[in-house]
Order: sequence, then structure tokens, then C-alpha cells
Amino acid sequence: MKSLLARHLGKAWMLLVYAFLYAPLLFMIVFSFNSTRQDAVFTGFSLRWYEALLADTKIVNGFFVSLKVALTTGLLSAVLGTFAAFVLVRYRRFWGRTVFSGMVNAPLVMPEVIIGLSLLLLMVGAQNVFGWPERGMLTIILGHTLMGMAYAMVVVQSRLLEMDRRIEEAAMDLGARPHQVFFLVTLPNIAQAVLAAFLLSFTLSFDDVVISEFLSGPGVNTLPQVIFGYARRGINPTIYAAATILIVVVTTVIVSYAVWVARSTRRREREIAAALRQG
Repeated sequence: MKSLLARHLGKAWMLLVYAFLYAPLLFMIVFSFNSTRQDAVFTGFSLRWYEALLADTKIVNGFFVSLKVALTTGLLSAVLGTFAAFVLVRYRRFWGRTVFSGMVNAPLVMPEVIIGLSLLLLMVGAQNVFGWPERGMLTIILGHTLMGMAYAMVVVQSRLLEMDRRIEEAAMDLGARPHQVFFLVTLPNIAQAVLAAFLLSFTLSFDDVVISEFLSGPGVNTLPQVIFGYARRGINPTIYAAATILIVVVTTVIVSYAVWVARSTRRREREIAAALRQG
């Protein structure tokens, strides 16, 4: 009896944890198809809130603003995070390394309220002195990139630490220059980590509210800001529909990435096994 309990206790506990995390999402998805505004009683299946979602210009415009911001942020964060990780892993000793490492990692532990407030003061001061930048999409991108770069750096850094440096050394022995080694040898080996860093930064940017609230300007609101503004005024099933679409899109992207990584890993293992057999 004790062995049976010990064997199934962990599974039961994990089921409870997953239920606690995902039951609210399931509840929201179900009630996004509710025929009325009731948030506790499902009165019937309807697509009226998805129709209302398409007709809501604030949500539609917020979605496209968030998409542009997140794509730009993901790209910048992946590039800057990759270079920061490469510097920290490949160059162990240089003047100011400790300060550089601390500055890159600071957004990981700094509250977003502090980041948003400090960036707001910086942007306002720069605008008063130089007349640029005006608060809007650009300032949101800069703030999100500051945060996303730190997360991207951690992802790429872990892959660089696992990578066999003998591959790079062999390329240099064959006459490749340092920049050729990076783009032809190092980058293809860390491509999956760079893509993961992009997706992580994209998700963080698309989901952010706090920094966007500090750095957004008149007429520029991201989708999370619009949803948060609606939620403060009461229950609106249109928000459920918007969140459901986001959940479906994010889940599809994550599953597609996981499948691609699994297939790439299996293909690489087969190629390595074939090369060993030929050798």
C-alpha cells in the first residue's frame, strides 16, 4: 500500500499543480464562446465575441502594435544577446568584464517597475535636451530590448558553454579568420539557441504591460495595455476571445518549434552515426 501511494503521489501532485495553472485558462477559453456576458454560467455556444473582437479597433490596432514591437524586440534581443553571450564565454579576461556582466544580467533581477520608471526618466530627460525620442513605439522597443537582451543572453550563453571549442580551433587551424569562424562555424552550431532566444524575447515583449505603460505615448497602446484597460472597467468577453487567440497562436509556435528541434536533433544524430560508420 505504501509503495503504491509513493508511486502515484508524485503523479497526483503534478496533476494538481497543472490543474491549478491551466484550469483558469480552460475556463476562459470556454467562456469566450458564451452567448451572453455571464462569467459564471455558460448559457450557450456563440461566436459573437469573436465577431466583436474583429470590430474592436482598439484591440486590432493594439495587436498590430504589439506584433511590430515584439518582432523588432525579438530580433534586436537575439542579436545583442548573442554578442553579449559570446563576449562573456569566449573572452574570460578583459577590462570591465565584471561590470559588463553585471549590467547585462541586471534586468533579470530588477523589478520591471524600476526598469520602466528609470527608462521613463531617461527618455524624458533626453527629449528635453535633444528633442528625441518621443514616447511611442520606439521607446517601447528600446525598453523591451533592454529586458529581452538579458534573457536572450542567458539562453545563448548556456549553448556556448556546451559547445566543443575544438571545432572552432580546427577551423582556425585550417586558415579561417575569427569572423569567418563565428559566422561559418559558431553561429550554425548555436542557431537553435538563437532562435529560442528570439522566441523568448518575442513572447516577453508581446506580453509586457509594466514597461509599456511607462514608455508608451499618446495613441500608441500595445494589446496587453488595451486588455488591461478593459479589465479595469469590468468583465468583457471580448477580452476572453482575444486571449484565446493569443493562447492558440503561442501554443502553435511553441509546439512547432519543439517539433522542429526534435527533428533536427534526430537528423543530426543520424548524420553523425553515418559519418562514424563510414570512418
